[in-house]
Amino acid sequence: MPNVPLNALRTFEAAARHLSFSKGAEELHVSTAAVSSQIRTLEERLNQKLFHRRGRQISLTAAGRQLLPGVERGMRELRQAVQRLDADRNEGVLQVSMLPGFLQKWLMPRLGHFQEQHPDIDLRISADEAIIDFDRTDVQLAIRFGPGNYGDLAAEPLMEDWILPVCSPRFLAEHGPLDSAAALREHDLLYVDSPVWDSWFRVMGDYGRQRRVKLLNNAMAILMAAELGEGIALTRWSLVARDIAHGRLVRAVPSIVRTDWSYWLVGPTQHMELPKARAFLHWLEAECAEFERPEPDRAKSVRA
Repeated sequence: MPNVPLNALRTFEAAARHLSFSKGAEELHVSTAAVSSQIRTLEERLNQKLFHRRGRQISLTAAGRQLLPGVERGMRELRQAVQRLDADRNEGVLQVSMLPGFLQKWLMPRLGHFQEQHPDIDLRISADEAIIDFDRTDVQLAIRFGPGNYGDLAAEPLMEDWILPVCSPRFLAEHGPLDSAAALREHDLLYVDSPVWDSWFRVMGDYGRQRRVKLLNNAMAILMAAELGEGIALTRWSLVARDIAHGRLVRAVPSIVRTDWSYWLVGPTQHMELPKARAFLHWLEAECAEFERPEPDRAKSVRA
């Protein structure tokens, strides 16, 4: 099968559709001589005459009539593929992985705003804490909570956060008021298998041992147990600000401590540069900027 230049086929299709080298040249923004040269190249590659030439008038030969439908179909499919690719950069599916707690407690109540502003972007979310292999999955971006060191990936900072103990209003009414970190030691502290309570007490300047009686397997379970009055949970402000505003949870003590981690939008550079990814980032930045921050109680910070 002869090796046929794509540009020659494109030139043939334009000239054959107009039955004019000059009109084909106008459409392609080239000279008539360039069109004639491309047609000659194609005829030589195919070893077939494609046009009858009578002065400035041309008509298709039998070989040209046979070739034209296939070339038209191929060029149409090529244009459609390019259009789909261009549209996919601006709209269509945007697959994002994020922490389950962030999705449920912070993002979900705001998603309607994004859909209203960007109806052409099909935002698909997977709630996952696992490390993402962007080369082996359909995930394009991820929202993570950490120090910001993500190797070769592009990372855009979204929002800082604070650590605070919370409980149900009923728990506080029954056991409070609690006015210091030390007062927490007399109560059931809900925890996951992490040192975050120890870190928080160190920052608060209280190094004694605290009792912890409820070991649960994830942050959302901790908050549910706290809401049910099972004890005091240590959590991030971003996850409970809405619950506090609606009275489902309250701050157990006045103290609240800035973490030294933040939320980040992370992904390969080529994904982050997609117009639909930039639209998602700009929307996130605007929502994060409007999110009400608490007044930090201490200048120190804790890693969470």
